[in-house]
Amino acid sequence: SWVWRAPPPGPVWEEENFQGKRCEFVVECPNIMERGFQKIRSIKVENGPWVGYEYPEHQGQQFILEKGDYPCYQAWSGNSSYRTEHLLSFRPIKCANHTDSKMTLYECEDLQGRSFEICDDYPSLQGMGWCSKEVPSIKVNSGVWVGYQFPGYRGYQYIFERDRRQGEYKNYTEFGTQAHTNQIQSLRRVQH
Repeated sequence: SWVWRAPPPGPVWEEENFQGKRCEFVVECPNIMERGFQKIRSIKVENGPWVGYEYPEHQGQQFILEKGDYPCYQAWSGNSSYRTEHLLSFRPIKCANHTDSKMTLYECEDLQGRSFEICDDYPSLQGMGWCSKEVPSIKVNSGVWVGYQFPGYRGYQYIFERDRRQGEYKNYTEFGTQAHTNQIQSLRRVQH
């Protein structure tokens, strides 16, 4: 049977600016410390996308790692006001076609209440007519998305995938281990 294999993301380094000890991996890495590293502080993603996590076992803040260079934490945290200066676990994303990404937002938990389907990037959900700063539940119909706590793709990042949880995120505790609220104010499709 056919098995999807992630291409290698490219090298990762223990220090900023591609310095210090380096390694590559081709499958998920639940704990970089088990490979003899203290931390990862710079990354070159040659084949993506991947998700990097603040803590081992895919815990804590999550950061989308699309194709490109990440010489320091500011490169992966982007406009986030949260400092996560190193990453300790990684996993690949099996990504659907970027041009065929659809997601449904619901006004209540458990995919209930009025819904709104989106298939494009939205730097401000309220600017496109969503009447709240909160998104209580989400159904990913296709593709992979990143939701952000604030407008303009800022704040905590949450990765939403069709291929995880059957695409259903019924309340904010399913958004990620760092999620303490259902506040999402911008969304974009993952590039690959």
